[in-house]
Amino acid sequence: MELPASFAAVLASPASYLPRLGIALLLWASIVTVGHLVYNVFFHPLRKFPGPLVCRATNLWRASKLLSGDLPQHVGRLHEQYGPVVRIAPYELAFIESRAWKDIYGHHSSYEMVKDDNFYRPMGRNVPDTIISADRQYHSLLRRQLSHGFSDRSMHAQEPIFRQYVGLLIQRLAERSDTGTPIDIRAWMNFTTFDVIGNLAFGSDFGCLENSSYHPWVEAITANLKDSATMRAILQFISPSLVFKLNQLGIFKGRNAHMAYTKDKLRGRIEMGAERPDFMEGLLKKRDVLSLADLEMNAALIVLAGSETTATLLCGAFYWLGLHPEILEKVVQEVRTSFKSEDEIDLISVGGLTYMLACLNETLRLYPPTPIGLPRVVPKGGVTIAGQWVPQDTSVAVWQLAAYYSSRNFTRPEEFHPERFLGDPEFAKDDLDVLQPFSVGPRNSWHMRR
Repeated sequence: MELPASFAAVLASPASYLPRLGIALLLWASIVTVGHLVYNVFFHPLRKFPGPLVCRATNLWRASKLLSGDLPQHVGRLHEQYGPVVRIAPYELAFIESRAWKDIYGHHSSYEMVKDDNFYRPMGRNVPDTIISADRQYHSLLRRQLSHGFSDRSMHAQEPIFRQYVGLLIQRLAERSDTGTPIDIRAWMNFTTFDVIGNLAFGSDFGCLENSSYHPWVEAITANLKDSATMRAILQFISPSLVFKLNQLGIFKGRNAHMAYTKDKLRGRIEMGAERPDFMEGLLKKRDVLSLADLEMNAALIVLAGSETTATLLCGAFYWLGLHPEILEKVVQEVRTSFKSEDEIDLISVGGLTYMLACLNETLRLYPPTPIGLPRVVPKGGVTIAGQWVPQDTSVAVWQLAAYYSSRNFTRPEEFHPERFLGDPEFAKDDLDVLQPFSVGPRNSWHMRR
């Protein structure tokens, strides 16, 4: 059978047709891209929601701000410009109203908003889930086992551990207080929280306070956070399987180092064998159900969540109290008049420090350890969120930093005023319900120990 003359000519001289083929492919790609942009702006189900044109048309803006590390701040500015609901990507809406917390994350009898895999599973199902990314059934198992380490009994048993490291911190700071050299409190908070979480997760610390220096794992955690942002940014344009392949190739060095340190420490905790009131004990009791990979992933999360976030909050508290010596003096007076000796200070008695707790709440507002939005996906049929009908398959979240700095929610939002949590009439219009640093609903981490 003879080929048509046109095909025969191409086969005979393919090089002469390659430029034309390249132009055709480029033209085709351009038409498809323009078609997507036009659809996203004029025909997409979210077209009625406000936001910059670049956000409504493409994921490029979101990805670039995520890589630059200041996405939450930019989302906050968009809310000030466009209102309480902003379209920050073609398929994504950001909210800042308090009622959106319950609508998105709360219990619902007829539906559940599942977690957005693009955020929680950047490598897809190629790696085990953690308690953060797990579905309802697996989450219940992990939460039930982890709750042993956060129970009242365990917390009381852990109190000597807290005292040990706080005492060592005070000793180290006292040794440096007379040198005249400024103290990097950020480093010392990381030293403390890292040693505490090392002990409570693996039965041994990292020697940060003892040696007055960072353990290499701390640097790996910082690099891991950057890698996580990079993963989520490039996931806007490639598949989770490709992200996983890049990880296997060693592209994400921070994540790989973090996991390597975790595996080594977890191995030591398993070999220890002794039963102790720490965070891993409950998970280790379920080794007949949980694989070693499951344990490693959750241990890596515990180290990250228990060290960096706590250090961030404490640094924020030091920063704001340092800026306001009059507030610091009130905190000092409350502590010194509430206790006759250091021995009276424990996990129960500090709950009576009303002004200090107000300072911590205000710090959580101005310096939230989780400044971003934790996205969920709107179920089939769509739902109403904060009075707005949102179509199915939309990624939605309350963005904490944006909500906490919003003039719609707080009086003088950029100023540090613990009195707003103590009934001061000046702040009577503040929407305190919007402050949910531990989230709400069945995934609320604050209630882990209840």
